[in-house]
Amino acid sequence: MLISIENVLGKDEVARFRQGLEAAEWQDGLQTAGTLASAVKRNLQIADGSELAMSLGNHILRKLGSMPEFISAALPLRIYPPKFNCYRDGGTYGAHVDSALMQVPGTSLTVRTDLSATLFLSEPDEYEGGELQIEGPFGVQAVKLDAGDMVLYPSSSLHLVSPVTRGARIASFFWIQSMVQDEGERTLLYDLDRSIQGLTAAGLQGTPDLLQLTGVYHNLLRRWAST
Repeated sequence: MLISIENVLGKDEVARFRQGLEAAEWQDGLQTAGTLASAVKRNLQIADGSELAMSLGNHILRKLGSMPEFISAALPLRIYPPKFNCYRDGGTYGAHVDSALMQVPGTSLTVRTDLSATLFLSEPDEYEGGELQIEGPFGVQAVKLDAGDMVLYPSSSLHLVSPVTRGARIASFFWIQSMVQDEGERTLLYDLDRSIQGLTAAGLQGTPDLLQLTGVYHNLLRRWAST
């Protein structure tokens, strides 16, 4: 399941993020690359423990915590602190699959990566290339969203970032451990919840059919969720 969520950050927020990031100290992304990734990764990143990364990351997490669509799609249990990267001058990240388990730096907390997220901070016309290409059951999908929009996709997916041949592609990225590990079950719950929200918005709250549908959702969540 690939889900795009619009306006995680507003344009004013994106501008403030960009102002801070443009003055930041960027380091070679190879410093955080694993053995296999080091052969295909060419980008820049901000140090995870830096004050800027932590401040901007916490802002993203606060925004996501109030977004019903994100909660519905991810059913988050744990979120790896958001990181920030930049692709320019031919920067790319070849085909790879994200690590299954990631330890949060400076803690004993481990996050199982069920979902990967990329929050775009550059407008599409600011750079050429840089598409996030995600391989799914129906082929490869290329993603290049407006600044402030975010895409969620299974961390088990083979994916890459195509070379940036002009400008700079700046983004935040992170991983989510869901209360529902199985992608198929999570997708069914998301579809069901979106239907419930749509029927509620249409003024059908309190009707027997919607109450029954809501009960089905919560009973399935009760069956499948782990906390």
